[in-house]
Amino acid sequence: MKVSKIGEFGLIQKLAGQVAAATDKRWKSWRQLIVGIGDDAAVWHPRSPFQIITVDSLVEGVHFSLKTTTWQELGWKAIAVNLSDIAAMGGIPLYALISLGLPPDTKVEDIQALYDGMIAVTEKFGVAIVGGDTVGSPIVFISVTVVGCASNATGKVLTRSAAQPGDKIAVTNTLGASAAGLAMLTRNLKFPPEATTELRRAHLQPYPRVTEGQKLVAHGVKAGMDISDGLVGDLTHICEMSRLGARLNIYLVPVSPVAKACFGDKALEFALNGGEDYELLFTAPARVIQRVKKALDCPVTVIGKITAKNPGKVMLIDKAGSPITLKKTGWDAFKK
Repeated sequence: MKVSKIGEFGLIQKLAGQVAAATDKRWKSWRQLIVGIGDDAAVWHPRSPFQIITVDSLVEGVHFSLKTTTWQELGWKAIAVNLSDIAAMGGIPLYALISLGLPPDTKVEDIQALYDGMIAVTEKFGVAIVGGDTVGSPIVFISVTVVGCASNATGKVLTRSAAQPGDKIAVTNTLGASAAGLAMLTRNLKFPPEATTELRRAHLQPYPRVTEGQKLVAHGVKAGMDISDGLVGDLTHICEMSRLGARLNIYLVPVSPVAKACFGDKALEFALNGGEDYELLFTAPARVIQRVKKALDCPVTVIGKITAKNPGKVMLIDKAGSPITLKKTGWDAFKK
């Protein structure tokens, strides 16, 4: 059945039922909810005065292709990238609102699969889908807003502007698998089944570091963000906002083993500039980094140092201690 046949309100009714069936009434978000899907707006009673809100959009032909992405994977990613923004602040995600632009001939079953993917990731973090909008569109677009709160009573969050001279620069887990997955999908490259599955998941179903972000704040980290536009580009954002410089030792960057196995030396470039890894990039004094390493369940790697020299700039250093230059430094939505 096509959405043009069932109509906007018929589609909303189906999706509302789908969401309600998957919602756990024990979630903190649900306990604070007063009015959910079905009214003109959602209403909840926040327990924290320190609210966090983020919005992100995915546009067909720009951010995804339905030739290489399933609807379920698309739903997961649309939510996950927003949850990663909350994780980047060290916050707790609570509510999601979803706006969909759909061509009239879109199948209802496809949109239900999209919501299956959304529900699969929101369930992992107790996030309630509480509303949104649907409109007709020549292409598919998805805009998601997520509302959360600070993870502590004082309102402390991670920001890009809080780095200090002498801070160590660190990242969670490994980098480059998402860009490698994108290259695999767009170029129709063939790899062993296990590698193919891992690269596909890295690009289309990233796992937001929500718990890790909260632990960073709890252990005294003040500066951080998620890696969406590429390691070098995102570290540059921290330097610009903090008005400081950085020395990044590229030989210390933890490159994804599967990306390295499939793409060789190209994997380092993916790790530096590929983006969409949605790991956490943060800076802190060495003693704080040591505490964080013990607290987190995922690997933490120190890859450089914040400096007072060259504000807003990232200097890349090779194993011989020599500076190097990269042609590209990260994703920009308006550059080709």
